[in-house]
Amino acid sequence: MTITPFTPSPILIGSEGELVRLRVEVEPRLLERLLEAIAVLPFPINPDIYHHTLPAAVAVEFPAYESRIPEVRRALRAGGLGEATLQVRSALAKAS
Repeated sequence: MTITPFTPSPILIGSEGELVRLRVEVEPRLLERLLEAIAVLPFPINPDIYHHTLPAAVAVEFPAYESRIPEVRRALRAGGLGEATLQVRSALAKAS
């Protein structure tokens, strides 16, 4: 077993807080609803879309400042996706 020491991820901080990477995972049939929900956000979104086969799911990831997270949650609820899980990680963290 290899043990690596903990090293914190670097962060990017602006006037709206830390830049983070948001991830929402939904069933494939809900992808269009998810994209419509985030399209109304008042800041630019350039989503990355990942398709998983087992279990069938689609993940949408995009960067945002942490102060925008409540707006994203509201947009998901308004789009009928209130049950979707919103994952937040540092924008510069290595993908797992």
